[in-house]
Amino acid sequence: MIRHVCMFTLKEENKEKNIEAFLERAEDLRTLEMIKTFQVVRNVEKTPASNYDVALIFDFDSTETLDAYQKSPEHVAFGEFVYTVRVDRACIDYEI
Repeated sequence: MIRHVCMFTLKEENKEKNIEAFLERAEDLRTLEMIKTFQVVRNVEKTPASNYDVALIFDFDSTETLDAYQKSPEHVAFGEFVYTVRVDRACIDYEI
């Protein structure tokens, strides 16, 4: 099993609106059957400003299914949106 954790810092301009749009659009990924466990989370307020704003935490059966997810039209469309609102991104994929 592969856990995929991807965190984002969003632009300050319209940040609250962008966080809401991120969370809403991420829900569209829930329909992808290759995602075994699905969490989309938001940083808790009043935590360090250096924290990321939002994160995706997904589990996949294998690196092959993770790759299929990353190439899926739903993920590509989501990624195109995220690119327009993000400042920074960090990602890790590890075996669980």
